[in-house]
Amino acid sequence: MTKNHKRFETAVIHEGYDEKEMLGSLAVPLFQTSTYVFDTAEQGERRFHGTEEGYIYSRLGNPTVRVLEERIARLENGEKGLAFASGMAAVSAVLLSLTKANDHVLCSAGLYGCTFGLLMMMKEKYNITSDFSMMDSKEEIRSKIKPETSVIYVETPINPTMKLIDLELVVEVAKEYNIPVVVDNTFSTPYLQRPLDIGCDVVLHSATKYIGGHGDVIAGLVVGKEEFIENMAMTTLKDIGGIMSPFDAWLLLRGLKTLPVRMDRHSENASKIYEKLREHPQVGKIYFPGDPNSADYSIAEKQMSQNGGMISFEVKGTKQDAQEFMNRLQFIKIAVSLGDAETLIEHPATMTHAVVPEESRLEMGISDQLIRLSVGLEAWEDIWEDLEQALDVV
Repeated sequence: MTKNHKRFETAVIHEGYDEKEMLGSLAVPLFQTSTYVFDTAEQGERRFHGTEEGYIYSRLGNPTVRVLEERIARLENGEKGLAFASGMAAVSAVLLSLTKANDHVLCSAGLYGCTFGLLMMMKEKYNITSDFSMMDSKEEIRSKIKPETSVIYVETPINPTMKLIDLELVVEVAKEYNIPVVVDNTFSTPYLQRPLDIGCDVVLHSATKYIGGHGDVIAGLVVGKEEFIENMAMTTLKDIGGIMSPFDAWLLLRGLKTLPVRMDRHSENASKIYEKLREHPQVGKIYFPGDPNSADYSIAEKQMSQNGGMISFEVKGTKQDAQEFMNRLQFIKIAVSLGDAETLIEHPATMTHAVVPEESRLEMGISDQLIRLSVGLEAWEDIWEDLEQALDVV
């Protein structure tokens, strides 16, 4: 079976690695080294000049990291992958690679708090401006594009409001203006959604979340065209230095093997928790891709294979009521990450999106009563019983 014919569930375990090249080791070996030895001075010269393949220094490439990069590229159906020390290192590298001073970035109407913070810093330092769009229609997107727009940056589902963006619609407009489209695919993973198949140019992940899946690694991944990725590798990655460590790559390769199984369970559990939340009198608005009554449901059906494991909902009352609800949870953890085996809950307005000014935050739909829930792999009945007892008290 050639690698091009492997189904996702097979590729996620085997892609990019040949045990025959590694003394028959079933697990990908951990190359915990900073540098590599040359046979001769002439070989070192050839490698630095790029006329001979081979490793030089782990900031420039590492065998363990390389397997991960090849695997994620295959899973996203892209030409080449690149690994970073964190999700924000990946976001920063992509935006720096696609912009220059005085450019403009068009974003989906809602972003991860640190991505928003990065854009504000880029505006202050380099006059790179940004605007936010609901991206509900071609006309609305066109109205926000400027002559200096150099990239369209999209989260879908958006963190934390779970709004969906129709990627096919965005791509159609972007191609009219020859603007690259970047998609943060963290919430969906390539198992549920593959933006490159729709025509987007770059996809990125905070691999800390579902890709790793076990809450024990910080990492970022980017996939795109070979020319773009190689240019980024030799500029923003090499010279700024936000590289992934070999051990983190090893952990991600281990986590990836169970991604399809985990995502199936996350999605199944989230669907059941959604059904329970919608019946509880203390719960207001619920934001979930699997909600058949949502205006975005048709988008979910078109570009996502399942609903994923993330739910956001509003607790009726005040900010203090929302926090009291969280404080009364017994085994669900108050933590700001997501995609772990454990169910995690957080308060976006004061945690992940605290950096966003209140006016902008409210425009994004992030109220003081909004709660973000990352549904874990536990028995869904136990997850619901914990949520219910806390809601009943509020």
